[in-house]
Amino acid sequence: MSNSIFAFGLGVGTQNNENAWLEVFYAAPAVNPENTVVDAILESTNYEGGNATLILEEADLNRLHLALLKAGNIEQAELASKLKASKQPVVLCVLAEDAAPTNPAEVHLKLQLISNRLVQPHNTVLDGMFGLLVNTAWTSDGPIDVKELADRQLAARMEGRTIEVFSVDKFPKMANFVVPSGVRIGDASRIRLGAHLGEGTTVMHEGFVNFNAGTLGVSMVEGRISAGVVVGNGSDLGGGCSTMGTLSGGGNIVIGVGKECLIGANAGIGIGLGDRCTIESGLYITAGSKVAVLDENNKVVSTVKARELSGQSDLLFRRNSETGAIECKTNKTAIALNEALHAHN
Repeated sequence: MSNSIFAFGLGVGTQNNENAWLEVFYAAPAVNPENTVVDAILESTNYEGGNATLILEEADLNRLHLALLKAGNIEQAELASKLKASKQPVVLCVLAEDAAPTNPAEVHLKLQLISNRLVQPHNTVLDGMFGLLVNTAWTSDGPIDVKELADRQLAARMEGRTIEVFSVDKFPKMANFVVPSGVRIGDASRIRLGAHLGEGTTVMHEGFVNFNAGTLGVSMVEGRISAGVVVGNGSDLGGGCSTMGTLSGGGNIVIGVGKECLIGANAGIGIGLGDRCTIESGLYITAGSKVAVLDENNKVVSTVKARELSGQSDLLFRRNSETGAIECKTNKTAIALNEALHAHN
């Protein structure tokens, strides 16, 4: 009998000495697969339903290969066949429902669904993920549990080698798992796995994109996109600018940036922006900032806290050069990104 599932991934994993997953690379993760594919998984492996992470042996992969061919899924069938040569554990992770993850393999599958643009940020449950991930040294020898790093470094030195440590983090860089089509990335180390980069996005060398965050279309990113922040098509984040994530003190306000917005260099937001908004360079607006709302004649009509303007469109935020007061007025022009910069992504 056919069962529908939310997502599955077939890939190669790395474990520490305690057999905990450090990471899993899913070559072609899938969402909402055809029922015939689910049947193939049920018939050829030990999967019995629910959310499960399985280690497959060569015999399992042979059966899965044939079952997927019969189901008409050539891509996954060929992947199953290739993985028979793996010297690392071969992992099948099946998510029957989009529930909070229960192990690192499930977390990595969900993060890779986002980075592969199969799921947009905020559209999959990641509750409790930090407590599941192992703090890992991402090195020239691959991922190593931090607790095992010293022994591995000594062993490498005894062989005349040096292990280069690129970062120590629970998250690896996205580009080691997926490089989505149509993007340019100045410094791959500044894009965490779980970032969503829309086609046409350019992230310059000082730009940063966290997990469960990113862009939905063509954007120029020279600033920081914090965890959970989503930037709409056609928006520009200037050099050194910052977007405040919820974990950084944004409270219950959803920090997001709409379409065709401009956040100036060294500016920042702790509120959400609608479409066609502009933040003057150097101006940081938090939810509690006092803002003078101006009419068309630049007369103050009211003074409000910035949170009351969160999510509204067509606003220009600036600082009065004489009084230092933050002002807001109607934004009459939308930004236009340089098409030449994004034409050949």
